[in-house]
Amino acid sequence: MQEFIVDVSAQNIQQLVEVSMTRPLVLNFYSAQVPECQGVNQALVSEAQARNGQFVLGNVNCDSEMELAQYFRIQALPTVLILVKGQPVDGFAGPQPAEMISQVLQKHLPAAWELKLQEAAPLLESKAFDKALPILRDALADEANAATRLALAEAFLGLKRAEEAEPLLAEVGLADQDSRYQGLMAQLQLLKESADTPEIRALQAQLEAEPDNQGLVVELAVQLHQAGRNEEALESLLGLLRRQMDAANGEARTTFLDIVKALGPADPVASSYRRRFYGLLY
Repeated sequence: MQEFIVDVSAQNIQQLVEVSMTRPLVLNFYSAQVPECQGVNQALVSEAQARNGQFVLGNVNCDSEMELAQYFRIQALPTVLILVKGQPVDGFAGPQPAEMISQVLQKHLPAAWELKLQEAAPLLESKAFDKALPILRDALADEANAATRLALAEAFLGLKRAEEAEPLLAEVGLADQDSRYQGLMAQLQLLKESADTPEIRALQAQLEAEPDNQGLVVELAVQLHQAGRNEEALESLLGLLRRQMDAANGEARTTFLDIVKALGPADPVASSYRRRFYGLLY
């Protein structure tokens, strides 16, 4: 039996109520002596399996757990109660068609983007930003709101990718600029300041004096990548490759592809520049 379908007893009910603080708990009060319970049981199990953990289904056998039925003041079977954050918020009594049961559950289930934020939260907490990144990209694709933007910006900042975090934070509305937002903005500012290193400034000055020095462009791109300024790095290298595919004795091409590879196949910046590079080839 899946972990999100459990038999409820006096020993585990408190633990299950605590689970409802983070995802809905559906308590299904039934009896083998009441034939009408069978259809509801089947519909709830099907919903739980289809939604794969969006809620916990707790089956309460009233033949053996009479005290629980009395505690929840169950007067008819089957009865279904939906608990959110420890409190009953909805439910129904008596046999119901599967379509109605699905509709009742849907009102209280987290959206796909909320589930992805929940999945990514411990990864952000443990600073596993690279693992959180694809999950949070999917969450933003599902729903572009303050919560998904802030979470994805946090992952980018953790990876020192300020240029990708900045536009996300810029789209957070005034009403959602809470303490988390302020903390991320401060982190962004510090990261931007640290990304403008003396090495980068020296190479930029040298390149101004020697604009045709292809080796300097590659050196600067490496420094920009290390500072998290990947788009700048790729753009400068692509400019070289447009003029000469074997620029800097092939180092420009090698460095460009290394940066794209380091960003990962799902990264939109990498995907964009990968397509543009292939456009030069074909």
